[in-house]
Amino acid sequence: MMRSSVSVWILGDQLLPAHPALQAVKAQAVPLQVVMVESLARASRLPYQRKKLALLFSAMRHYADQLKAQGIAVDYRLSTDTLSGLRQHIQEYHPARLVMMAASEYAGRGFQERLEQILGLPVQIHPNIQFLIGQFNPAPDVPESKRVVQETFYRSMRRHFDLLMEPDGGPVGKQWNYDTHNREKLPQDLAVPSPLTFEPDQLTRQVMAYVEEIGGGIGTVSGFNLAVTRDQAQAALRDFIENRLTNFGSYEDAMSQAHPLLFHSCLSPYLNIGLLEPLEVARAVEAAYRQGSLPLNSAEGFIRQVIGWREYMVWQYWRQMPELKQANYWGASRALPAWFWSGETEMNCLHTVIGRAIQGGYNHHIERLMILSNFCLLAGIEPGAVNDWFSAVYIDAYEWVMLPNVLGMGLYADGGRTATKPYIASANYIRRMSDYCSNCRFDPRRRTGSQACPYNYLYWNFILENEATLLANPRMGPGVLGVKRIAEDERAEIQALAAKFLSSI
Repeated sequence: MMRSSVSVWILGDQLLPAHPALQAVKAQAVPLQVVMVESLARASRLPYQRKKLALLFSAMRHYADQLKAQGIAVDYRLSTDTLSGLRQHIQEYHPARLVMMAASEYAGRGFQERLEQILGLPVQIHPNIQFLIGQFNPAPDVPESKRVVQETFYRSMRRHFDLLMEPDGGPVGKQWNYDTHNREKLPQDLAVPSPLTFEPDQLTRQVMAYVEEIGGGIGTVSGFNLAVTRDQAQAALRDFIENRLTNFGSYEDAMSQAHPLLFHSCLSPYLNIGLLEPLEVARAVEAAYRQGSLPLNSAEGFIRQVIGWREYMVWQYWRQMPELKQANYWGASRALPAWFWSGETEMNCLHTVIGRAIQGGYNHHIERLMILSNFCLLAGIEPGAVNDWFSAVYIDAYEWVMLPNVLGMGLYADGGRTATKPYIASANYIRRMSDYCSNCRFDPRRRTGSQACPYNYLYWNFILENEATLLANPRMGPGVLGVKRIAEDERAEIQALAAKFLSSI
């Protein structure tokens, strides 16, 4: 091939309908070819959930086939590692330059910035367009010492992108946030529709067999039924809006043994690899609300997740990296319990939630925050180990979202740069928002004794150990004051139970 051709490297989590690097090269009317690398080293960095690998590899291969159908040459390489794949491509195609979009992860972007020196040819990196903060940064010049609250961030995003806004510049409904309307427990007689699923085609079945063949990881590809193309992801979005979003708001924080997904969208896996785009999703939800088919607390609650929480996470990621990876505000050092990889624990909530994660690669956000992260924070589990587990088991897990979400919000390991308070709770929260406690041998109303739920004595033990720090937090102070009503003998029993339990995990 002539040296005047250009190669466009498209990463596996950048399966965008209009990839900026590809669009830019196409506009230059020069010979081009796309290179995509399926890296075995990257796929085995952690013991990933096999359905995640099946999703990623199948989506990549379908994307490559769609480019070929448009008449674009694609060099799709299965390689031991990314660099070897790129080098093999260059040796065969001899491009004049390599063009790409910036990676969404810190190490990946650093690797791209070194590529010109490593490969010995010009490299051009286009800005990443997968996140709205690439178009608008609500707090571009805020010093690192100053906290930016998520609600303030979210309101700026709403204004800028004109989502659920009135002509006078105020929010629809005269209220910015309907979170207090989104905390109802699931009624026993409420029907929960199943999400749209997709029968694997021949290409996906080949990928499933390949994932099983290479081994490693956790779970199984059996039952894989996720979207692997943009058309399928858009169908999943429509199905969510038509069949589940109405009740999403009210039961956003609910948990159920019978219904893993409830009214959640499960669109994050598709957003995080580019099959869907955040503004596209938010505008579709807004349109459904304005057509009168959705309650405001559901529309606002979901849009807040997409343009508020998701964008705030990636903003915090780039603000705090690379130090965020080592964040450990509480000095936690306990190893992750081995049963996190099996779900074999007597605590029914953890048994259920971990089992779902291992088999299906998904839990909704309250299970992740108030069951898993809450336990790990109260138990003093080392943050890096918790993050590795989250990154391995979830089909939507990527570093830019896991680090700020797990270390920042879930574990408060960054000392409050992401969250305004530690998200800790006793068993009472789990009992109130779920039905897990009804089938558990532990009593959620007891904090001492052999039947006491471990969440209770771990919660109060954590407060006793960190009372001064928690009292200094304006959002935690009033709750922490309850520890003063605990008698000295009960305090001693709480601490003894916590020590015994923690030594056993």
